[in-house]
This record gives sequence, C-alpha cells and structure tokens, in this order.
Amino acid sequence: MNIGILGLGLIGGSLGLDLLERGHRVIGVSRQETTCFQAIALGSVSEASTDMSRLQAAEVVFICTPLGLIVPKFAELISHLDDATVITDVGSVKTPIVEALSPLWENFIGGHPMAGSTNSGIEAAQRNLFAARPYVLTPTTTTPKKAISTVSEIVLSLGANIYHCQPEQHDRAVSWISHLPVMVSSSLIATAMSEREQDVLELAQKLASTGFRDTSRVGGGNPELGVMMAKYNRQALLNSLQQYRQNLDELIDLIEQENWIKLEEKLQSTQSSRRQFNV
Repeated sequence: MNIGILGLGLIGGSLGLDLLERGHRVIGVSRQETTCFQAIALGSVSEASTDMSRLQAAEVVFICTPLGLIVPKFAELISHLDDATVITDVGSVKTPIVEALSPLWENFIGGHPMAGSTNSGIEAAQRNLFAARPYVLTPTTTTPKKAISTVSEIVLSLGANIYHCQPEQHDRAVSWISHLPVMVSSSLIATAMSEREQDVLELAQKLASTGFRDTSRVGGGNPELGVMMAKYNRQALLNSLQQYRQNLDELIDLIEQENWIKLEEKLQSTQSSRRQFNV
C-alpha cells in the first residue's frame, strides 16, 4: 500500500519506520528539506519531499504535524488527493479536529496514538513505538466503514491496541491521564526550582532520583505540545486542574490538622485506584 505521512517528527518518523518494515511504500512530506534527507537516511520513508503534491499517490495519509497545523495543512493537502484517499491524523485533541475536517472530507477519521517521548523531531523516531500501546480512533456516524477498517488494519499491524470512542469522550479522558499530568509535572519542576536557598536547591538537584524523574518526565517535554493541549482542550483541562486543586487542598488540610489517619486512608485509596489504570 502507498501510505503518505505529512509531518516527519517523532510520531511521523516512528510510524514510517514500522510501515516500511511491513512492506508499505511510505511517502513523507516535511516543511524542511533537511528533515526529508534525515528521514530517508534513517529508513523512515521510501521517499520524502517538501512538495505536498507528492502525496497524490497515497491511498492513506497520516497527518502528523503539530496540533495547531493540522487544520490549515489539511486544507492544502486535500487539493492534491483523490476523493477515495483515506485521511487520518494523530492529534492529541480530537473534537475541534473532527468537527473541522469531517465535513470537508468523507474519508476522514480522527486518530490518536497514545505513545510518545519527551524527545521530538525525526532524530527521536524509534521502531515499535506503538506496540502494545493504546491507539484511539474517533469515527463519526457518517465515517465510511471502509475508511474505518483501512486505518484499523494499519494500526493493528503496528501491534497497537485500538479503542473507538466519540471525540468528546476522548478529550475528557485524555485531559485526566495525559494533559493534566503535563501541567502538574511542569508545576512540580517549577515549584522545586522556587527553593530560595541555593545550597538546598543544588542539593535537591543532586539527590533527585527515580521518584522525581518519573513524576517530572512529562513536564520536561516539548513546550509547544503542552500549549497546544491547553489551547485545544481548554475546558476539559480546566475542569481536571480544578478537580486536582481540590484534592491538593484536601491534602494540605489533612497535613495541617495532623490528621494522619485520614491521610493514610486517602493514600490507601489512591494506591488501590492506581491499579485500575493501564500503567
């Protein structure tokens, strides 16, 4: 199958690596010529260009640009494609994308691979990034079954676990387990850096180990991605942050009151609840 990838960063590059290994012809398009050369050298694409018209040969196109570029690039992309071409995206927010693109292209289906890294760019591309990871598809009531099955077959070939849901459900769900953690993790780093005594701050930085590493990882990721999460999933993220603030206030109250019994009960509850998440 001829598969196009618009945007050759971490996700697009990793997708290309896996698709090439599975025998597909992968046509990549990037804004920068140097990225095209790198993608070819890394084995992420069969061919690459800055010319979007090269994607006219693709039967399926994955839009892997930054979230804020999906809609404007889509408008440019469809002028080069046959009506039968299936288009999907990998954006981490689905409602505004699906609402904007579905009316313009019958064979569009929203998608979001729940996989990534704190690194970005084609240099960060890696094989099997999607294996055993959730991959969400958000078809609407008008999405053709053939488009759904085509993208589903490709995703399954990557070893990913497919989940179907409504765009709005997706955005509420990821606000809890993806977008909120980015903001909380960022706040953790900023709060630790607020230590005013330089000797203490330097000691904390030297003593930081797995606990701080794990809880600060996503807060140290791509700032552009964090801003796009907040901008395009604003209401759901605000709701999650407000609920998180209430839980923080409760913890502060318990510690101020030295209510160790209630604190332990809360920590026991969260210990048990964590097992219900796919981690």
